[in-house]
Amino acid sequence: MVGERYEVEVGAVAHGGGHCVARHEGRVLFVRHALPGERVVVEVTEGTTKSRFLRADAVEVLSPSKDRIEPPCPFAGPGKCGGCDWQHVTPGGQRKLKAAVLTEQLAKLAGLTPAEAGWDGSVEPVGGKLPAGQVPAWRTRVQYTVDGESGRVGLRKHRSHEVQLIDRCLIAAEGITELGVEARDWTGLASVEAIAATGSSDRQLVLRPLPGEQLPLVELDRPVSLTRVDQQEIHHRVHGRNFVRERAVGRTWRVSDGGFWQIHPEAPDTLVNAVLEGLDPQWGENALDLYCGVGLFAGALAERVGEDGAVLGIESGKQSVADARHNLAALEQVRIECDKVETLLPRTGITETDLIVLDPPRAGAGRETVRHLAGLSARRIAYVACDPAALARDLAYFAEGGYRPVSLRAFDLFPMTHHFECVAILEPARTRD
Repeated sequence: MVGERYEVEVGAVAHGGGHCVARHEGRVLFVRHALPGERVVVEVTEGTTKSRFLRADAVEVLSPSKDRIEPPCPFAGPGKCGGCDWQHVTPGGQRKLKAAVLTEQLAKLAGLTPAEAGWDGSVEPVGGKLPAGQVPAWRTRVQYTVDGESGRVGLRKHRSHEVQLIDRCLIAAEGITELGVEARDWTGLASVEAIAATGSSDRQLVLRPLPGEQLPLVELDRPVSLTRVDQQEIHHRVHGRNFVRERAVGRTWRVSDGGFWQIHPEAPDTLVNAVLEGLDPQWGENALDLYCGVGLFAGALAERVGEDGAVLGIESGKQSVADARHNLAALEQVRIECDKVETLLPRTGITETDLIVLDPPRAGAGRETVRHLAGLSARRIAYVACDPAALARDLAYFAEGGYRPVSLRAFDLFPMTHHFECVAILEPARTRD
């Protein structure tokens, strides 16, 4: 059915993928480049007569939403770059769409209204207000794919291995743009990841050669460190440091080998402040920081609980653990352990704690881990979530263990995309009676 066109009325926004729901002759279509309430002509991009649903792009807008704008990026639109979902939507309209997704996931998977979740229903903007038509340049890490024919870089098209060549990514941070990656020949490479640290001048490229190919000579417009990733996913330092120095919450953080770090410049401070405000850590308390990465939340907690308190961080990435131990070496009350949370936590012998922070991967923590956490009698739990469905599922599991959200905040840390970040604060249900 690919290529068929229909005229449809667009319904509600759906979770994931930046699409809205429409129907044609009883069949569900997930439509990108559309907005709720619009009447559009769609072209099917995936699906057969036997498919439960079809995927489609809005290729003609017959009745536009008041939130629709002309996409600022020339590479946004049907059949083009898949990196952004909402280039055609006003900033306020984007946040309304994200709020609608969170509202639906809370109801569907956790049985909670916004009020019951302690949420005011808004997705909070992060960063200053920009002039109309200007795109926030927030992305401090960009993974470029190299086009095999031309050697130039681009970004993948939506749900495709095809490459959309670009000469500039509008949401890339200034530190990325100034490297001039798009203007170079990268023949022999599969991908180029560019990293621009916040708060330092550190710039890094993580290069992934094609099998049997050598690294090209790299000359960019700014000094940059180079790291090569081999076929076994092992990182090798080529030139300069194998890490960048990030600055957040009054501390410098080493992040090695392209390791995880929030990619919006203001995200670390925003999330740490929300966690600390919600938990209100006290001197002498004990805390867990689960999926702790390079130690961002552990460091913030340690300073609040002080020398009489203790913080245990658990992280499965060996290099991130090494970075966390380096970053927090001066804080004797912090211990970082390397293992999967679900494996190590039951073996620690910890039967109770005062505070818990968890920032799990996109799939969430899961029922067994949540059940274990709910049994530790924590005074408060902070759940940092990058996926609203995983958050809602885990909130339902926490409810089974006797914990309820007392506050929930959502932050627009990924403008132009369907992604956003949440911080939920949970307490034992009895404390609310």
